[in-house]
Amino acid sequence: MKKIFKNIWRLGCLFSLLVACSSSTDENIDNSGENQNGAPVDLTITASISGVTTESPEGDGSGLVNFTLSATNAVSYKITFGDNTEATSTTGEVSHTYNENGVNNYLVTVLAYGENGSFISEFVRINVLVAENVLSLVWAEEFEIDGKPNSGNWDYEIGRGNNGWGNNEAQYYTARASNIYVENGVLKITAKKENYYGAAYTSARIITKGKFEFKYGIIEVRAKLPSGGGTWPAIWMLGANFEAVGWPSCGEIDMMEHVGNDQNKIHGTLHYPGNSGGNGNTNSAIVPNVSSEFKVYKTIWNENEIKFYTDDLLIHSFSNNSSVPFNHPFYMILNVAMGGSFGGQIDSAFTESSMEIDYIKVYQ
Repeated sequence: MKKIFKNIWRLGCLFSLLVACSSSTDENIDNSGENQNGAPVDLTITASISGVTTESPEGDGSGLVNFTLSATNAVSYKITFGDNTEATSTTGEVSHTYNENGVNNYLVTVLAYGENGSFISEFVRINVLVAENVLSLVWAEEFEIDGKPNSGNWDYEIGRGNNGWGNNEAQYYTARASNIYVENGVLKITAKKENYYGAAYTSARIITKGKFEFKYGIIEVRAKLPSGGGTWPAIWMLGANFEAVGWPSCGEIDMMEHVGNDQNKIHGTLHYPGNSGGNGNTNSAIVPNVSSEFKVYKTIWNENEIKFYTDDLLIHSFSNNSSVPFNHPFYMILNVAMGGSFGGQIDSAFTESSMEIDYIKVYQ
């Protein structure tokens, strides 16, 4: 009888241990503690997986998870999603889309920071389903023929625009080979210091308007950027309804912007009513050697999110929804501006520099 009771006691201890371990995988974790000098306490994580039902506990296959982070005295949060990406938030509301096919278990770690720099941490494990979605290449520009850009894909925008293209830019856009040319599989857009039709600089700007317009997809652009104070290269998209509704109502998706006065800082930005111009929805990151090495600038755009990457480094993430103008066709724009509201002061020693594009690919 003693042996029986002893075995029952052992099984009870083992059951308690299993329960204690499994509690750490709940989607809501409470890290309570005594408040010390305004340090954060009571950190909780709520993970809401899109489309969870009794029959589909890992979600609807979209991979979308909405996180709510909360801690007393916290002023900001850092969340690591468990798939080699992370984000920061001051509101505690963060959305993330996982991309690895199948059902995968992710360890999500959160740091809550107080005003005094102190922090606490918690984690949660989640199972997320990503349904296989085979992407197809729907459009590609690989600049294989030397000379002018393919007229079947591109049109030029010529001149100085309205008020320096709305940004007080200093260049005159041309279609001359000295400003834009395809050679050895690479498109070169060259900004030059020269007097031309009243402007002190020339460059080029091309668009796919009326030739290739699309809604949603994964866009990859392999490019090497110009250098020099005042240079302002951009790889971006504008809503195809621009002429009908104007800017910023049409929406603008800046997949990559860089300014030579802040070398190696890559910006990803969205412009729309209430968040445009100097108030665009934006983020940036330092990426070494953008003017000496080719980088892949990738944008993931769908009905749930818009994400900007440089060589798989997440630059910016935006939660898309029906209230913003990013759910209709857009066209692409490539240009190198000089100076202006974002490019800033132009280095007096600047003579010329080029943005080089190896390829552009769009998958859906």
